[in-house]
Parts: sequence; structure tokens; C-alpha cells
Amino acid sequence: MKAKWWVVLLLLGRLAGCRTGQPETAQPQELTVFAASSLTDAFNELAQAFEAQNTAVEVVLNFASSSQLAAQLTEGAVADVFASANATQMQNVVNSGRITPGAEDWFVSNRLTIIVPADNPAGIHSLEDVAQPGVQLILAVKGVPVRQYTDEVVAAMAADFQEHFYNNLVSEEDNVRQVSAKVALGEADAGIVYTSDVTPDIAGRVQQIAIPEAQNVAAAYPIAPLADAPQPELAQSFIEFVLSAEGQSILAKWGFGPPPTS
Repeated sequence: MKAKWWVVLLLLGRLAGCRTGQPETAQPQELTVFAASSLTDAFNELAQAFEAQNTAVEVVLNFASSSQLAAQLTEGAVADVFASANATQMQNVVNSGRITPGAEDWFVSNRLTIIVPADNPAGIHSLEDVAQPGVQLILAVKGVPVRQYTDEVVAAMAADFQEHFYNNLVSEEDNVRQVSAKVALGEADAGIVYTSDVTPDIAGRVQQIAIPEAQNVAAAYPIAPLADAPQPELAQSFIEFVLSAEGQSILAKWGFGPPPTS
């Protein structure tokens, strides 16, 4: 009998411990954002600011080239928001059924720039100089938005420039940040990136060579919620924050321009 009473008392003690123990901490809601690699610094800061205003939310960021992200999404990767560096990759995801047509918002713009190592070993001072014999050029691989914009610039140039320009291509990188990193390390004479890619961590190691306005192109970035987003309300709230005055101020701080008007 004594043994049975000890069992009963032990069970009661455990139950009492469960009732009087510390409450479990609620897990934050995860908001998964797929964003073009050129948005890395700006979206890291946007995520921190959004979390500060929504303390029960954790923003999980996935950065890669827009083409890689679009491929992941069309293959079924789970996400709440997609921020692309061009309309082409956004449309690919729309066509797959993962984003509702018309759900996209333009949220920022960008421009192309030539970057060279700080000592500029090839003596590049203009777009035309990039096509001079012997220049080692790095670009993003075809399909990546920055490469599409670059090809548009080159297509408007004379045929001999186009030939010499692409003959100088020594490496094609998976995304624009890899281009800027390699030029900063002196692994090539020149690369073409967005102006926003000349971030503080490489600004002292590269020079920018401006592409004249008449030859440059405007890069327009769309953002949209996924049609099957696990957190649809949070997805919309995050997009509204990106479009807000505070969000736009953060993007401008990192070198981006205002959204296109059309």
C-alpha cells in the first residue's frame, strides 16, 4: 500500500510541476522573402526594421540571382514574397501560377555602372575602353537581370564594339555580387554591375566609370506576394513597408532610385 501511495504522490507532483512551470515562449512567425542578390544590404536592413515593428515576426531572407530564385519558385520552393531585379523573372513565376497576375508592384529602380580595380590597370575611362584589346571583363551569366540590362546597352552600340566587348569576356558569374567581388579583388580589369553594388565594403577597392545616360538603361524591380504564401497577411505588410517612406529611405541609402512611374 505504501508503494502505491508513493506512486500517486509522484504523479501528483509531476502534474503540479507542469502547472507551476514557466510558460513556453511562443515561436515567432517566419516570413520568407526571396530577393535578388543586388538587394542584399538593403533588404537585410529592411528586414531588421520590419522585425523591430513586428516583434513576433522573423524575416528569413534568401538571396540569389533573380533567375535562380525564379527557378526555385517555379519548382515549388516555399516563400511568402519575391523581389526580382527585372520583370522577366517575375513573369516566369507568374506564368508558373505561383504569383497572381497583377499582384506585382514596382518598388525601386537602379542603373548600370562599370567598375574597375582601384588602380585601374587597364586604363579604362569610358564604356568604349572596355572593348579595347586585352581588357579582362567579367559579367553575370546570361539570364541574370544585370546581364540582360548589360546586353541591352551593348546591343545599341556599333557592331565592331559588340564583337570586341564580348571577346574580352573572361568569366561569367552566377550573380551580380560575385562580379563586384571579383573586380574588387583584382581578378579582372572591369565588370558591369548596378550602382547600388558599389557598397561601403568595396567602395575603397574599386573605381566607378559612369555609363552615359544616353547609353544606360533603367533597371526596374518588381515585388509580389506568392499566391500560396504561408503568411499572406505578413507578406502584404512587408511589401507595404518596402513601399512606405521608411522603406524607400532605406533603399535610397543603399544606392537605389525611386520606383519607375510606369
